[in-house]
Amino acid sequence: MFFTRCKLARFALPAPASALGVLLLAGCSGPQTPAAATAPTPADAAAFIAKAEEELRTVGEEAERTNWVYNTYINYDTEWLAAKMRERTTELGVRYAAEARKYDGVDVPSDQRRKLDFMKLGVTLPAPLKAGAARELAEITTRLSSRYSTGKIEIDGRTVPQNETEVLMRTLADPAKLAEVWTKWHDTAAASKADYARMIEIANEGARDLGYQDVGVMWRSDYDMTAEEFAAEVDRLWGQVKPLYDSLHCFVRAGLNKKYGDAVVPLDQPIRADLLGNMWAQEWGAVYPLVAPAGADSGIDLTKLLTAAKYDARRMVKTGEAFYTSLGFAPLPETFWERSLIVKPADREVVCHASAWDLDNQADVRIKMCTTVSAEDFGVVHHELGHNFYQRAYRNQPPLFQSGANDGFHEAIGDMSRCRSRPST
Repeated sequence: MFFTRCKLARFALPAPASALGVLLLAGCSGPQTPAAATAPTPADAAAFIAKAEEELRTVGEEAERTNWVYNTYINYDTEWLAAKMRERTTELGVRYAAEARKYDGVDVPSDQRRKLDFMKLGVTLPAPLKAGAARELAEITTRLSSRYSTGKIEIDGRTVPQNETEVLMRTLADPAKLAEVWTKWHDTAAASKADYARMIEIANEGARDLGYQDVGVMWRSDYDMTAEEFAAEVDRLWGQVKPLYDSLHCFVRAGLNKKYGDAVVPLDQPIRADLLGNMWAQEWGAVYPLVAPAGADSGIDLTKLLTAAKYDARRMVKTGEAFYTSLGFAPLPETFWERSLIVKPADREVVCHASAWDLDNQADVRIKMCTTVSAEDFGVVHHELGHNFYQRAYRNQPPLFQSGANDGFHEAIGDMSRCRSRPST
């Protein structure tokens, strides 16, 4: 299942859903609300949960395998299959979420209450139950995913795919070229504007049908607190981090100003996003050599070390596996190496956005990456494997508990290794 990973349809990213998200999106045809207006009982709730989990075991795997084929072979037919599966799982997941609400006032054991709560929040982009809504939403999210994954730009007379634009953002040191790559890539999103707006419109209507003001409130309710408490907690934590961030921003801006001058980096303005070494300005490590203080430790050029040691993508993944086995975890199964997509195929379109998968909630774990031999992807490999090893750790739990405490927790597990492993020479 998906991690780097928001839940599946969230942001229409080209990746599978979180363990819980996939299972619920993979949902199931749950029992319908009885016509008679009888009060539900604890026995009814237990029967509903048991039925849901039984179907989740089978339908969830079918959805995962369909999504895997689409992610690793993007063409008309796999898009069609993926859209059909998204339509089906969205309808069923929404049905389960609505059914679970019926038991809000029923006195059930704490583990059953948590399962019911998970079902109510398991559909990342809910569609209203009216005819055709789930189909339209599924077609839109599939189209957005494919458009993102297959997007290309023209730079210096050659065609550059999305995954290569990320490499250019890390390695170019010419502000004019960085602006060109950044602008052209972001311009490819213009074709998605209408679809994205319609996706939000449909999902907000679906969220209201489930009792939430909008999808944002629904998402913020998924952290064992109310949406309002979650927002307050984020503000509290940001208040602690902001002084450090402000200082870091000023320091980096001064360093980039020294490198590029006032015309490119004014000292009284925010830093241009394209200058920070990452397409989304989410990681700034690539600009450290440009802003480090004079005489500072230059750090380790991990890309250079990996290249000198003649690493390839597979060896990088093997090194990641060795980190986890050194902690006492069992090695990855042979099927991981047979079925994972570790490098970008030359003969077809794929979703390069890195993700970790658990296709059967037992042993069929995989990663999907267009791996390059670089420090950046060395860290990403370890992150994705963190998800895989964590997935195997809870495989004996009931289906609705085969996930982290929340998607942020799963990301933290994946990130624990990023600074703990080193390449062998």
